[in-house]
Amino acid sequence: MSPTEPGTPRPQAAPGTPGAAPAVSLRDVSMAFGGKTVLASVSLDIAAGSVVALLGANGAGKSTLIKILSGVHTEHGGEVLVDGSPAALQSPLAARQLGIQTVHQRIGEGIVPGLTVAENLVFEELAQARGNPFLNGRRTLARAREIQAALDLGWSDAVLKQDVTELGISDRQLLILARALATRPRMLVLDEPTAALSAAEAERLFALVQRMRDEGIAVLYVSHRLGEIDTLADRLVVLRDGRLTEDQARPFDWDAALRAMLAQAQEATTARPYREGDEGAVVLSLRGVHLFEGRAPLDLDLRTGEVTGVVGLLGAGKTELARGLFGAEPFTTGALELDGKPYAPRRPADAIRGGIHLVPEDRHADALVPGWSLAQNISLPFLKSLSTAGLVSRSKEDALGRETIAALGVVARDEHSTVEELSGGNQQKVVVGRWLAETPRVLILDEPFRGVDIGARRDIGRRARRLAAEGAAVLVLSADVDEILEIADRVVVLAAGEVHLDAYGEDAERDRVIQTISASV
Repeated sequence: MSPTEPGTPRPQAAPGTPGAAPAVSLRDVSMAFGGKTVLASVSLDIAAGSVVALLGANGAGKSTLIKILSGVHTEHGGEVLVDGSPAALQSPLAARQLGIQTVHQRIGEGIVPGLTVAENLVFEELAQARGNPFLNGRRTLARAREIQAALDLGWSDAVLKQDVTELGISDRQLLILARALATRPRMLVLDEPTAALSAAEAERLFALVQRMRDEGIAVLYVSHRLGEIDTLADRLVVLRDGRLTEDQARPFDWDAALRAMLAQAQEATTARPYREGDEGAVVLSLRGVHLFEGRAPLDLDLRTGEVTGVVGLLGAGKTELARGLFGAEPFTTGALELDGKPYAPRRPADAIRGGIHLVPEDRHADALVPGWSLAQNISLPFLKSLSTAGLVSRSKEDALGRETIAALGVVARDEHSTVEELSGGNQQKVVVGRWLAETPRVLILDEPFRGVDIGARRDIGRRARRLAAEGAAVLVLSADVDEILEIADRVVVLAAGEVHLDAYGEDAERDRVIQTISASV
């Protein structure tokens, strides 16, 4: 299999320097949050002059590992070695001083609005200046010219003098990368660096990464995009559930890498027995919906009594599908029917009135209100049914909170506890319980098991199955094959907004699902 797009030129990664010593090493690095292990005895060498790609599903521990290397998380087990010597990465500044530069996924974290492009490009030098905290404009511009010329960014003086907020996304990403490279780091950590870039813009970044490797810089490249890894990496490692499960040199065995990333072998398949004719009535129907421009239209039926599991990697279109059905990001093409009638939600309120409930991918950004009690968070979408003459009944709200806590086994002091007091798994139970407070016609669960332990995962799965048995349609979306096979009657493989597999029972066994994902990227 080749993960690159058809017809795309594929420059081959040059091999790392033979026998090159590790620039940075991790030895038995472990970390836990609230009793939940996030990294478990991770040991890894990253050699000078090499690109090591780090793969892992959401929740695998990649972000925690990156934050340890960048000096954000300091209370961890094991040790980090720089050039073979133990290093104290007690802050991001300490990490940078030891030559570890990190370009985070969120570009806005590195941009300083109100300053020029040139000032942003030399910002670290400005911040660390001794005795002369502000370089004058002429010297700043001269230094910025040196950096952009050395990296062949192609920026004119006019660009360097403009406010940084006038730059496009790709140029902002290149600016952050150039600023990191200006310090001549030992190692550069790139976290999903092309997430906001077009193919042409990504090619500019690839050229810089290849140049860094050739100049002896170690690169840890974190990405879900297998084509990029195939183009750039000398080696790939896979992180799953906080443990390294695969370590390969070129040429890469993508089937093995995806198995290590997405699924572990089990003694028997967890897909449920299925006989033709078992399908329930169609509750929600999609016809001709485009999740991404230029991709084939999507047709999909969700049925009563059935859990449909949609599995796919980052960028597959899972969240776009969920948010479109919920009216959070309405579809611009195609037609939907709910119980045989036209359905076109323009906002979440339309979906809720139709009995369609969504547990979103990001519970912190899209579901929970900080500082509010569990009862208040649970009742939020249903205040009308808990109100009399426009006033919310606190007794009804508290009762609903208690019922949800009991039904989902939420570990909390009581319904008046704030969401911040709960563990991640219990927060997720609250979000799921909220949308079960009133029986939905369709329940959509987008990455419902992210950041939760096996106990919470099973509790949530049992509730979803029970709801389906009672006649609802359930849609579960996840990047984890095991999670989908554990809960779903039917498995749909989605890639770039298109369906590549739609199967039940034995036709949705693990090997076939993984091979389909592997062939579709």
